[in-house]
Amino acid sequence: MLAKVLTGTTLGIDAYPVEVEVDISRGLPSFSTVGLPDNAVKESKDRVKSAIKNSGYAFPAKRITVNLAPAHIKKEGTAFDLPMAIGILKAEGVIISENLSDYLILGELSLDGRIKPVRGALSVAVCAKTFNKKLILPKNNSEEAALVEGVEVFGVETLPELVEFLNGDLAIDACRADLSGYFSARFSGHIDISDVKGQEHVKRALEVSAAGGHNILMIGPPGSGKTMLAMRVPTILPEMTLDEAIETTKVHSVAGTLPPGVPLVTERPFRSPHHTISDAGLIGGGRIPRPGEVSLAHNGVLFLDELPEFRKNVLEVLRQPMEDGRVSISRAAVSLTYPSEFMLVGAMNPCPCGFLGDVQKECVCTPMQVVQYRAKISGPLLDRIDIHCDVPAVRFKELAGQGPAEASADVKKRVNAARGVQSERYKNSGIFSNSRLTSRLVKSYCAINAESSRLLETAVDRLGLSARAYTRILKVARTIADLEASDGIKTHHVSEAIQYRTLDRQLA
Repeated sequence: MLAKVLTGTTLGIDAYPVEVEVDISRGLPSFSTVGLPDNAVKESKDRVKSAIKNSGYAFPAKRITVNLAPAHIKKEGTAFDLPMAIGILKAEGVIISENLSDYLILGELSLDGRIKPVRGALSVAVCAKTFNKKLILPKNNSEEAALVEGVEVFGVETLPELVEFLNGDLAIDACRADLSGYFSARFSGHIDISDVKGQEHVKRALEVSAAGGHNILMIGPPGSGKTMLAMRVPTILPEMTLDEAIETTKVHSVAGTLPPGVPLVTERPFRSPHHTISDAGLIGGGRIPRPGEVSLAHNGVLFLDELPEFRKNVLEVLRQPMEDGRVSISRAAVSLTYPSEFMLVGAMNPCPCGFLGDVQKECVCTPMQVVQYRAKISGPLLDRIDIHCDVPAVRFKELAGQGPAEASADVKKRVNAARGVQSERYKNSGIFSNSRLTSRLVKSYCAINAESSRLLETAVDRLGLSARAYTRILKVARTIADLEASDGIKTHHVSEAIQYRTLDRQLA
């Protein structure tokens, strides 16, 4: 007896349909799975057999062959358990429904017949909508999948419950998701940029960075507040749009990092990997590549503390995603592309001991040690960081000061206004912030007057700036002008943007 069940699996952040064909024939009892299954799929036979028996059904003592089509693509994960079990029960006549082809079914089975959650539910829901199918999946994944409008989603908890539903003996209501409810219930964090004492010029640099989506590097001694400032960057970034939230959720769903009970990511991600991370952990990798930190930070912040302590080969792999907003990972079995539109926030000491330029503590590093320390960050990588900002040690008067500091909400209003200007300006260009301006668009939108041109020419000559650094200055100047609601870029906008090339000035 032959039965066919449709399921879906992810490849990258997208999903594609897989047909599970179950053939039960006479012969010595066996259970074989074909169609390029990985180890987790091969082990499904034991979970499926126990789940069927412990749910009160007879497991056929016959020859069982399961084919996963298309057979040329590698299959991985545990989401094939449920469609395999349904296929066996259909072939044995336990399920009498003739409408199995209307559904796309996925889920992991427990040995007692319970249905456990799986990864990539949101992507599979998009696939179900594309092929005009209803979706059956674990109850814990139903809210996530229901975020996709136009697809009927049914959440089930046990194998017997699903069998009764398919046979028409049990009614299950389709899951509904209230998108407005998720956005209205945004997490109100306990951190605020007003918590940071002093460092007003650094806060200004972070505001400019957030307003234009620019990468930023903070240089300062230990204890000056670099990490504290970086952790508060998400509090001044614009609110996520629905499209951004869904795309971010797809990445986290595929990676299996969605928190329990959170079907939609509505807060901008903040990722802070340790400096011992590998290049595969940062960019993504594996035999079947999984998203790395740069993709998990998509539409959010990637914070790299103690930047020179990262291995040089790890830092160099950042260059492509920083430039393109996506990362391509090629392996022998498959080549995948993940989105990586993140804002890089880096922090570093000015020298190995950390006190170069400090007025109170003397630096004990030799000039050669300082040069070697900074050489760990290559010139091409520095060119891709738009803003370099000094973060000096905070003095006692600033720490003890009781004066009011500007809250994140106030800064966010100005950032939102600037982003609104950029969104309107670039609505037909396919970009959403100044940081993503191409060379052609820079010429169109970052024109400067003669005085600003002379100032910039002097800076380029004296600092030896690269062509990329020159373009970055114009982009940052455009953002500063947007924060002031200025149509044109003025001289003081260019002057401030030049000041944000600290390392270029020091190395000149």
